[in-house]
Amino acid sequence: MSLKSFAAKLFAKRIAKKTKAWSRNPVQVQDRLFQNLISRAKNTQFGLDHGFDRIKSHSDFTRQVPVRDYEELKDYVHRIIDGENDVLWPEKPVYFAKTSGTTSGAKYIPITRESIKNQVEASRNAILNYIHETGNADFVDGRMIFLQGSPELEDKGGIKLGRLSGISAHYVPNYLQKNRLPSWQTNCIEDWETKVDKIIEETENENMTVIAGIPSWVQMYFEKLNAKSGRKVGELFKNFQLFIYGGVNYEPYRAKFEELMGKKVDSIELFPASEGFFAYQDSQKEEGMLLLLDAGIFYEFIKADEFFDENPKRITIKDVEVGVDYAMIISTNAGLWAYNLGDTIRFVSAKPYRVVVSGRIKHFISAFGEHVIAKEVEQAIQTAISKSDAIVNEFTVAPQTSPPTGELPYHEWLIEFEKQPSDVPTFISHLEESMKGQNSYYLDLIAGNILQPLKISKVQAGGFQEYMKTIGKLGGQNKVQRLSNDRKVAEGLKPFLL
Repeated sequence: MSLKSFAAKLFAKRIAKKTKAWSRNPVQVQDRLFQNLISRAKNTQFGLDHGFDRIKSHSDFTRQVPVRDYEELKDYVHRIIDGENDVLWPEKPVYFAKTSGTTSGAKYIPITRESIKNQVEASRNAILNYIHETGNADFVDGRMIFLQGSPELEDKGGIKLGRLSGISAHYVPNYLQKNRLPSWQTNCIEDWETKVDKIIEETENENMTVIAGIPSWVQMYFEKLNAKSGRKVGELFKNFQLFIYGGVNYEPYRAKFEELMGKKVDSIELFPASEGFFAYQDSQKEEGMLLLLDAGIFYEFIKADEFFDENPKRITIKDVEVGVDYAMIISTNAGLWAYNLGDTIRFVSAKPYRVVVSGRIKHFISAFGEHVIAKEVEQAIQTAISKSDAIVNEFTVAPQTSPPTGELPYHEWLIEFEKQPSDVPTFISHLEESMKGQNSYYLDLIAGNILQPLKISKVQAGGFQEYMKTIGKLGGQNKVQRLSNDRKVAEGLKPFLL
């Protein structure tokens, strides 16, 4: 055992003890954090506008601070850009994380000294908890790759601006700098395909032990490695032990990854966003990710099926139920207040509180009242893959509301197969039965002849990557939308159908 791996185990033990302490007192931890956030921000412009000095309880907060998304918060953000102090938090942000907006173009998410510290610690603690649980620390002596955005930062109102993954690159601890790839110069390459080619040059002959990134873009890296070397990733990197990912569900990619790697490796799921680091997988044995309740974020939850009601009920951690889908609302030490993140989560455990990401509150299919969410289509594709010889690279689902004359509407599954199922009708049947088993609304619509069973449209090899390129979202933190209530993505994929 090297000195570095021995030290990692000692540090991991300390962090695991600290994690267990706060996770045993979740309600008290959140209550203290809530009071601290309100107290710290009461003299900010937002705090003055919303009477923070009169907020003593969560019920006070819900009365005085409405749920907002970025569009409704952006006037405060623009005041920061224009040079005002103490707007959302009692200091200026040190960064803006730039993300894609919906109606307003780019979004500028404030990141403070405290919130970036929480982000960095959460990333570190995810790995340390893995070390503590498994006893495996040998990988710290090898090379680690993090597929991420450019670390080059711009200036916005005197505040540094960049993608979250690029900002995070500035906080890699010194003891990992020598292990980390790709080089700074390569990380700064903007064109994703050029960047991946350069990453392959820098990594193909190295002792890679940890690889991290969004699965779809890591898959692209693996495929190019295979094509260049003619070898499986596991043969090329004999000590590759750990895959770290976030952003999308790994399960639909797992079979393809294991085929590319030629072996199984442990994985750690993360739930980070520009707005905060919310959860990480703390166990290789238990389902879900540990919700981080002591990391500068106060959580509220609204049942997903009540979210669009006129006055939906906002609850705190003490009142959540296992198995229910919630829209997650956050208030943070970066100055986001009752902020609708847009993600839906489902609790799979309450001791401790573990969650899975079930979708996006705006990403669903309900063209006919079926209320289908991302978690359901991901589970269906996973089931169909497990019961067939198919390998799926990527997929998305959209409603077909205008079928040919005489046909009923249906859900169109646009799938890029690495290996097509030898029995396509049975594959479709497995998808259909899984959907009906998970979603009673969908079952009733099929049974009532409102919808016909789903149909598959096959996308050519590399079609999703080409589509993402056409909309300027190839690589980095971008990911394919799993489903939508319109046909925008489906129409964009039309040129790439077989």
